[in-house]
Amino acid sequence: MQNPADPEDKLARLGELLVGTGKLSARDLERAASARQETGGVLGPVLINLGLVSEIDVAQAQAQLLGIPFVPADDFPVLAPEVQGLQGDFLRSHHVYPLRLDESSLTVAMAAPDDAFALKALHLATGLAIHPCVALASDIQRALSSGDEQGKTEEADDFDADSGDFVEHLKDLASEAPVIRMVNQIIGRVTDLRASDIHLEPFDDGLHVRYRVDGVIRTDEVVSPQLSAAVNSRVKLMAHLDIAERRLPQDGRIKTRVKGRELDLRVSTIPTVHGESVVMRVLDRTSVRYSLDAIGFAPENLERFNHLLARPHGILLITGPTGSGKTTTLYTALSKLDADAFKIITVEEPVEYQLEGINQIQVHQQIGLTFARALRSILRQDPDIIMIGEMRDGETAQIAVQSALTGHLVLSTLHTNTAAGAITRLQDMGIEPYLITSSVNGVLSQRLVRRLCEHCKKPYAPDAALQVSIGLQRMGLNPVHLYKAQGCEHCRQTGYSGRCGIHEMLVIDDRMRRGILDGLDAASLHNKATEAGMHTLYEDGLRKVAAGITSLDELLRVTEDHTDA
Repeated sequence: MQNPADPEDKLARLGELLVGTGKLSARDLERAASARQETGGVLGPVLINLGLVSEIDVAQAQAQLLGIPFVPADDFPVLAPEVQGLQGDFLRSHHVYPLRLDESSLTVAMAAPDDAFALKALHLATGLAIHPCVALASDIQRALSSGDEQGKTEEADDFDADSGDFVEHLKDLASEAPVIRMVNQIIGRVTDLRASDIHLEPFDDGLHVRYRVDGVIRTDEVVSPQLSAAVNSRVKLMAHLDIAERRLPQDGRIKTRVKGRELDLRVSTIPTVHGESVVMRVLDRTSVRYSLDAIGFAPENLERFNHLLARPHGILLITGPTGSGKTTTLYTALSKLDADAFKIITVEEPVEYQLEGINQIQVHQQIGLTFARALRSILRQDPDIIMIGEMRDGETAQIAVQSALTGHLVLSTLHTNTAAGAITRLQDMGIEPYLITSSVNGVLSQRLVRRLCEHCKKPYAPDAALQVSIGLQRMGLNPVHLYKAQGCEHCRQTGYSGRCGIHEMLVIDDRMRRGILDGLDAASLHNKATEAGMHTLYEDGLRKVAAGITSLDELLRVTEDHTDA
């Protein structure tokens, strides 16, 4: 074997290679080099612990520098060859795993294939020529620990040892491998669970990790109290937040890759009695279907919505509580419009997904770029269609109305319980009734109900009394079977998989305009709309119950305050 190159030269070449391949920025390399000098560590692990590059990036760069193969875990033999003279403790401590044995040589996977001491020790112990390959230390440890509990014990010992003085060295602890691994596992589970949010909630007994799946929150695990602050600090480091500031709320964003999928995580922290509560909203571009049919529109609602979307000017509002899919519907509507034929500008907080051909503006409250200020400026940009993420105040609503009256199509959201409630909400914001009737084209109210799992949903025959009591008979729906949730391995015993929208579509026609000008309240406007043929949220949900898409229990859970409508 050749003598190893000068260690400092080798480290410099490793850094240059990572920068040259775009895995690392020059500035981050300087930071890592400074950290390595302070701690006396090795560059590769320092880069990994700081979260600047992945373990596999460093390993592949090492393999390229040394001109030897990189071996992924899938290529490890199921059973390692038995080599006389090799001790398990030595293999574990130096991260070595035997791959192939022949008469005169031994091929091994090593986390540090340039470790001259380990190579010489292997040669002396076996009497064989050693051919090193590069592999991930975690893959080697996992392979060595397969079939016994040694690996688990060592990992638990690592947690205990690393958590001893976390108060004094919180940032250092957040950069330790066990904490990084734990946070990666927490984030990685979102793809398996199809979760929309991750909640890290500190309590006396530790950090409760909870996931919101199909709109319902569930507790997954509890992290020990000794590691709670370190886990939260790791998340804050990834989101480029100030980990020293634990008294004030902070907002940030994490871009990461999980199982081949690019994920954006919108991070929010807020102080509580027991520590910081962290919520990560999962923004997965692949989960946005960009199809109005896939969202769950009934044919007549879809026809009305498309008709309103095709109008040249006016306001189209989407209402519902937080988490009811309003933003997804807005994005879907925008993607349906021809960005080549129209100038489309959005004002959002935050910009959740980037749409091709559409000018998207991010609101920054800290520097005074509010919805209202952005709207005043974009009117000078000659837009055809404007999307406002949310109408939050009277000034924003006034500008939206003026925009609609001057020939723009305006799409926006409001937080109201019913479609008719949007009219009174605009009046509360100071918009005169005659301006509402002149500018608002329609209001879509929506909720999300969980879809029954197709693998395990259980049919049952509804009796006549049930059909009358829940309104199936009144709507002319007479299904032979309804379905209830059962639970199986495909849906993780919940009985549900995915979600579907239910809608009520209020079109502002002459009849509704008269009611608004007469000063009718939300309930009266709602009744007038249902008399004109509008299906309520509950009625639209009943049609999905009758079609076997969701269950009656799920519909009642979501529309409990609308069943009498």
